[in-house]
Amino acid sequence: MGAVERYNKFIHCLCGKPLYDFHNKDDCVNQQIRYMLNRTQSMFKWSGLPSTIPQRNLELIIQMNGCAGVASVNGELYAFYGGLGGEPNPYYMPTLYTVANPALKLSKSFVIDDDVVIVPNDSMYIGLIPLFERYAKAITETELSLEVANINSRIISLLTASDDRTKKSAEKYISDIIEGKFGVVAGDELLGGVKTQPYAQTGHTVITDLIELEQYYKASWYNELGLNANYNMKRESINSGESQLNNDMLLPFVDDMLKQRQDGAEKMNNMFGTSVTVELYSSWEDNQEEIDKAIEEITNGTEEGGNSEAGEAERPL
Repeated sequence: MGAVERYNKFIHCLCGKPLYDFHNKDDCVNQQIRYMLNRTQSMFKWSGLPSTIPQRNLELIIQMNGCAGVASVNGELYAFYGGLGGEPNPYYMPTLYTVANPALKLSKSFVIDDDVVIVPNDSMYIGLIPLFERYAKAITETELSLEVANINSRIISLLTASDDRTKKSAEKYISDIIEGKFGVVAGDELLGGVKTQPYAQTGHTVITDLIELEQYYKASWYNELGLNANYNMKRESINSGESQLNNDMLLPFVDDMLKQRQDGAEKMNNMFGTSVTVELYSSWEDNQEEIDKAIEEITNGTEEGGNSEAGEAERPL
């Protein structure tokens, strides 16, 4: 799927769409991805961008395409979707960024680091969509299973009828009960023709397992993006040490994403004379501050403990 097709698939929503349908997996997956893209819009804060490069559009291109190309057209800077190519450099990296933009009547292959700056989402130019698709599909399947289990939990027993007349009488009896009326058995024929079969009552266990699985997928998704969402399955409470066990895994991917953007902003400033900066924002900034504070407290505690042990060793008997 090309960059433009991917953009249209996830961004251009049609009016009058039906309500959320668990059985339409593609729509469910796309909605999950779009909602997460709404959240990652608050991941970074750009300052000093020209008016022709809105932060929303710049981040969508970077996150969805894996990178954005910033170039000057008619004296104005724009961020473009495009394709990487050209003869590889000595490190097998692309040297051209090909852009087709109908609004600007532009079709051109820009030379990377000469007349276009590439701002990657990550070191591997992957973007966030493959990661989002993985978790969105897993969550959609879990939600569908949860809906089926929830509906099946309504079934206490199964009714079987030996003929059509008995079946209609049983359906009328069930309909009366649903409407809040007293159900009346017409005669011995109904009692003799209708039999009940007990239905396996494993619904509560299945529902609990599916809820935990969905929470695990969601927490893992947030953790991949650098947000601390606890997915501990213990029924009892957990201590602060257990809640911070995954702090180390939150940092690397977000740090890489931030560094790629900062390097891209620096190249933009050098090439075009701008003053663009980028930093973590919103919950990601708060989370970084909390992790730094926790690391500082642990470091200070270790140092104090070491000094205390040294003092005990030097104390005369």
